[in-house]
Amino acid sequence: MNFNTVIGQTHIKNHLKTSADNGRIPHAQLFVGNEGVGTLAMAIAYAKHILCGENNEICALKFDKLAHPDLHFAFPVATNTKVKRHAVSNLFLEEWREFVTKQPYGNLFDWYKLLEVENKQGNIGVDEAQDIVKKLSLKSFEGGYKVMIIWMADKLNNAAANKLLKLIEEPPEKTVFLLITENEDQIINTIRSRCQVLHFPPLAENDIKKALLNQFEIEEEQAVKIAHQAEGNYNKAVDLINQDGEELQFEEWFITWIRAAFKAKGNKAAINDLLSWSETIAKTGRETQKLFLNYCLNFFRQALLQNYTATNLVFFTPQTGNFSLAKFAPFVHGNNIIAINDALNDAIYHIERNGNAKIILTDLSIKLTRLLHAKKEQF
Repeated sequence: MNFNTVIGQTHIKNHLKTSADNGRIPHAQLFVGNEGVGTLAMAIAYAKHILCGENNEICALKFDKLAHPDLHFAFPVATNTKVKRHAVSNLFLEEWREFVTKQPYGNLFDWYKLLEVENKQGNIGVDEAQDIVKKLSLKSFEGGYKVMIIWMADKLNNAAANKLLKLIEEPPEKTVFLLITENEDQIINTIRSRCQVLHFPPLAENDIKKALLNQFEIEEEQAVKIAHQAEGNYNKAVDLINQDGEELQFEEWFITWIRAAFKAKGNKAAINDLLSWSETIAKTGRETQKLFLNYCLNFFRQALLQNYTATNLVFFTPQTGNFSLAKFAPFVHGNNIIAINDALNDAIYHIERNGNAKIILTDLSIKLTRLLHAKKEQF
């Protein structure tokens, strides 16, 4: 992977390449961007430029296999059938190389699915921090830079973050940290303040379209439509083409949920449907639950935009044939959208802190029943 294979983000590419060529390489950088905008792909391309330069073919060959001895990775992991205890990134390098090769724009949920740990919340723990300290205390194998890429750095727990503070502030000579996150506010301030921060914008529709046409055998018209629906997220665009993303399942869950919520007002029998729905979602892993609730947030926002005729900002196209976003939209308006957002964010907060998912989702469902029947504001 090199700068030419990274989709869009031309300004950031030029900045990183020029600063590296001029010898201005910050020892710690934080790449911030939403899913599918290319933060990981850019970090790997940048690391390759630092370690291999332009014309070192042997170095590039090792790098393209993610086997360069001076390139190191840390990422969220959890115990599974293969690793029973003390899970660290080194024990999952084979899976990591497969993930980066096949899904360089993939998200955390895609990674957990590959590890078969969807029912757990992975993290970067103190054992990982000790491994990082040990790796970076050694001299460079090839006499140049060492690069440590920490993917989803917001998953560093407090013990690990505190152990790495001093190293990130004063790393060994020619050692570069590249931290990647989708949630800058979840990086502890003492680490964030030690990094140069680069913010990645959503990908341009035209860049996504070109990438889809290069990677897949599809018509340009289809590529244009998918690029529009992807909302700057190349991972979502690929899922839409393959029809294997989690969003299809999420849409089914969402539509079942809101239909049950509509029926439940004044209908005691329909409450059983909401309880059954809550039980179904509660049986999935916490990462799945959080991802689904974030999907719900986006669904409600799209309905709100549809309701107030901001149709140029509506990217969502339901796949369920008998569901109409236009018919649903009038029920999402200025009198209930803030309360709906608050209820969903509260549910995400409590699930992240290991609350009882069935209770949280049942409470959320009862709130939704009331909120969907709120009257629209009058002007």
